[in-house]
Order: sequence, then structure tokens, then C-alpha cells
Amino acid sequence: MVLHAGDQGADDRPGGSNPLYAVTNPALAATYTPPRNRLHDQTLPADTALQLVRDELMLDGNARLNLATFVTTWMEPQARELIADCADKNMIDKDEYPQTAELERRCVNILADLWHAPVPDAVMGCSTTGSSEACMLAGMALKRRWSKLGRSGRPNLVMGANVQVCWEKFCEYWEVEPRLVPMAGEVFHLTAAEAVARCDENTIGVVAILGSTFDGSYEPVADIVAALDQLQAERGWDIPVHVDGASGAMIAPFLDPDLQWDFRLPRVASINTSGHKYGLVYPGVGWVLWRDRDALPSELVFNVNYLGGDMPTFALNFSRPGAQVAAQYYTFVRLGREGYRVVQQACRDVAMRLADRIAGLGPFRLLTRGDQLPVFAFTTRDEVTAFDVFDVSRRLRERGWLVPAYTFPENRTDLAVLRIVCRNGFTHDLADLLVDDLTRVLPELHAQDRPQHKPETSTAFHH
Repeated sequence: MVLHAGDQGADDRPGGSNPLYAVTNPALAATYTPPRNRLHDQTLPADTALQLVRDELMLDGNARLNLATFVTTWMEPQARELIADCADKNMIDKDEYPQTAELERRCVNILADLWHAPVPDAVMGCSTTGSSEACMLAGMALKRRWSKLGRSGRPNLVMGANVQVCWEKFCEYWEVEPRLVPMAGEVFHLTAAEAVARCDENTIGVVAILGSTFDGSYEPVADIVAALDQLQAERGWDIPVHVDGASGAMIAPFLDPDLQWDFRLPRVASINTSGHKYGLVYPGVGWVLWRDRDALPSELVFNVNYLGGDMPTFALNFSRPGAQVAAQYYTFVRLGREGYRVVQQACRDVAMRLADRIAGLGPFRLLTRGDQLPVFAFTTRDEVTAFDVFDVSRRLRERGWLVPAYTFPENRTDLAVLRIVCRNGFTHDLADLLVDDLTRVLPELHAQDRPQHKPETSTAFHH
């Protein structure tokens, strides 16, 4: 989570909210200022408190127009009702809420089937608060498996520079050397040759991303596995692969069924996904699965006697609501395979059509076109000198669209792009409205004599 610095100075704002908020005592709301640094002595009626907080939240962007986030921003009313029903259930109290635990187990089994687990009964898996926790757990398992080999060097993890920041956190927190493969030229993710070139006997694993947050492209998991197979034949190093499928692991099973990326490849030891991304559930829920018990060392699993029940657990968090797990199961029940296929295909169709329309405007060059993840990145053409991607992002924000502009990582910091994430609920109609607004601002952008001030640091949106 973001760290906050604490007290931001004295709260000397004058009081004054809408007097009509406090029905029985209009004078109260007229003089009331919401607390910033300390609790007030008085209480407020529930409706008044609700409206005061809602007023401030109006300053947030409209989540439905947020084309930066991968996170689900729309669910059916029935799903929202179910989430409300389960918000008071503590997911960790499996003895007290056995049916919620059963729904979690069913979700793990469904994912094992989607990801072609060779022996479904042997799969180990659990829910998490999101992909970041899932990646941490997968990384811990990789490190513990390596440590049991008796190697004496410093453990390292090989991955592309396009990984989500949680992997760099894992390496820092658990004292693993991150071996980041930089971007080069027009290659924006990990390749088999670059991965193998950085492996040695102390490599705990290789992380392959099924859907880069930078441009929406799949990394070539099967090629990476084949190269590691060859490396083992030559050097004897048995290096497992973890697939970070935060988004793609809920796209590929339905739209790319023949793509070899999952447990069909024996070297793939574990896979994670975000239920709250293309799993189509509100945040926060993630999932991580290991192909068998050997991939998840037993000493990492704690058997806790908690509130009357003996419970095996592997997690960084403890108490959390069971609502999102119930919502994930609801979505599996509601959609089935065909429903997921239709939803994900609609997202991809919108992304590809929108990418083509933006490319057809003239000033932009596509890096990807939304045919893997329903996500694409684009930049301005070299001959465009009056404006840059940061100008475009700022102008679109004036119309409510949140389209991130950012530079790529080390080695390609010269490349700044815009990225659009097409999620369920972002329709062809909304995409057309976005193109209309983009078309409307282009003449004004072309009229500039140069790009306006660019932020000193601009980073990719990873969530």
C-alpha cells in the first residue's frame, strides 16, 4: 500500500457544509468541517456522514472512464448484493464459515482445470488479496525449493524489466538478486535467449508474464520453457518457471485455447492471476496455484488452530472479507466457459477496433494492437513535434478520460507511450466517444509550437 506521511499541517479551513444535509439540525452541517488529523468530539447522523464523504469522493475520476486500470470497474447488481451479504465474513475463519471455504476450494479446482493441471487432485492453491500477494507466495516457494538444493551462492530470479513492481519488492524483501532483462529496440518483454543467458545454478526461477502491463503482449512462455529444458540438458540446472498471469491467465484459456503457456508445460511450477482483473470481480482477490505438492514446500504451510478448527494456511495476510471469493464463484457460476469467452472476446474486439481507429488518425504509431490482452500501447510518430503523449493524456483528462502516459523502463526511457485497457463495460460506443474526443483535441495539439511541460518522472500504471 502507499505510505502516507502523516499530519499535513493545521486544519484551519472554515466550517460549512450544505445545511440541508442535517435534516434535524441544519446549523450543524452549516458549521461542520470533516476531520483531517483528529476525530471531532461530536457525532453525526449516518445520512449526513454519508453525504459528506460522497461529496469529497466526487473529486475522484470516474472509474468507468479509467482506461489506465486493469481492475474490474463494473459488476452486475446481483454480484454487488452478494458482496454486501458476505462483507462481514472473515475469510480466515474457515471453521466458522465452512461454505465460504468450500467456495474457495471450488474456485481453485476450476482454475486448475482451466490451466490444464495434469493431476487436478495434486494441485495446491489458495485465494489472496490480489496478484501482488500471489506473486510473493510463488516467489517464496521458488526460493525455498532452491534452498533445499544446498546451493551456497546468492539466489537470483530472472525476469523482464517489464514485470509488475511486486516482483522487485519480493526480491528486496526476501533478499533475492533480481536479474532484470532490459528492453531492447522494439522488443518490450522477456525472450527465451535473454532469459537463459542470465541463469545459473543459483537461479530460483524464471518469471514469464502472460500479458505485460506496459503493452498488453504475452511473453513466449513455451519458448522460455524449451530453452530452459535445453539448459538443463547441458548444465543440469532444473530451473522452474512461474507464470504471472495477472491478466492473461483469465484471457488465454477462453480466447487462445491452443496457446501453450500453463501446466501443460511440465516446467511451469506455479501460476497466479487476479480475480479482480479479467476474472471480472471487484478488488481485491487473486489466486495462486502450484502444479503439485513438490512445487510448494510443506514447511511453508502453517497448520493453525484458530477458533476451534485446524487450518492449513499459506498467506501474507490473515483477516480479510470473504466477499470477493464469493463474488468470484458467483461469476464462475453465472458465466461458465461460454460466458467468459463472449465477455473476453468482446473486450478484445473493442481493443482491436479502437487501436485501428487511433492508428488511422495519423499522428500515432501502434506498439501493440490489443490482439493478446485487450490492451494496446501507442506513441506519437517521429514527425510529430508539436505535442507528445503527455499532452494527449492531459487533454483527454479534461473530458473525463484517464489514459496514462508514461515512459518505458531502463534502456528504452526514450520511448513514451499511451496505454488503453479495454475491460468489460467499455463498449464500442464508449470507444467511439473516446475517438471523437481525441479527434476534437488534435487540431489544438497540432497548433502548439512544442510539447508542453512533461512530468519529471512518469511511470507505467501497473494495476
